[in-house]
Amino acid sequence: MVILLLAFSACMGLACGSFANVLIHRLPLRESVAFPGSHCPACGAPIPWYLNIPVLSWLALRGRCAACKSRISPRYPLVELAMGILFLGSAWAWGASVHTASAWTFCLLCVPLGLIDLEHQILPDRLTYPAIALGIAFALGGSGTSWKNSLAGAAAGALIPAAVIGAYWVIRREEGMGWGDVKLLSAIGAFLGWQGMLLTLLVGSLLGTAVGGAYLLLSGKGKKTPLPFGTFLCAAALVALFAGEAAWRWYMALLVPSP
Repeated sequence: MVILLLAFSACMGLACGSFANVLIHRLPLRESVAFPGSHCPACGAPIPWYLNIPVLSWLALRGRCAACKSRISPRYPLVELAMGILFLGSAWAWGASVHTASAWTFCLLCVPLGLIDLEHQILPDRLTYPAIALGIAFALGGSGTSWKNSLAGAAAGALIPAAVIGAYWVIRREEGMGWGDVKLLSAIGAFLGWQGMLLTLLVGSLLGTAVGGAYLLLSGKGKKTPLPFGTFLCAAALVALFAGEAAWRWYMALLVPSP
């Protein structure tokens, strides 16, 4: 039974990874994610189902469109594979439960948001607003986060970065982060609670400082070069999803040592 659940989860993840690629490509272009069906971005040729199998089709076609032979980015199979692993890990951690369904939904939101922000430096409202509502709905339905913690996380996720933006504006007369990050952190808080949101903010800030700082240093760009903070937050949120409870217990043990 466990093997069937894990196999089903991996297949669901691969399929949802294919849909995540649609979100990543079409949302920044303000296109419908439902119509038209799958097609080559270069020539527009429809992709039949047998050439739209996650990962395998890309490998069989050697990363090229069957119609026009244009290159297909390796991002497509990598996103599909990543989603398969994330779905599998969720099922392994929480079994057949509402918690797993919540984790699947969270992953399906975080991966596209992180990659869209990386490429376009935007966090579409069409994902962030529904994410807040879904996080609270799953909490009400019995996910791993209580509804009170979900509401507190959503509120804190919005208020803390909003306060940072306000303070930074008063001091520097410029925005320290985008309002899309505010909505993203609110959604993360709705799914993971206020503890998971704080851990995400901490880890995301550390990632942004380390990776962003290294990028600016190696590229020779100025300190005011905008960086996709949402990408770091999404990566940190996935860490918090799977390791957040253990990290929080470790932190509390440091504050209150056992006798």
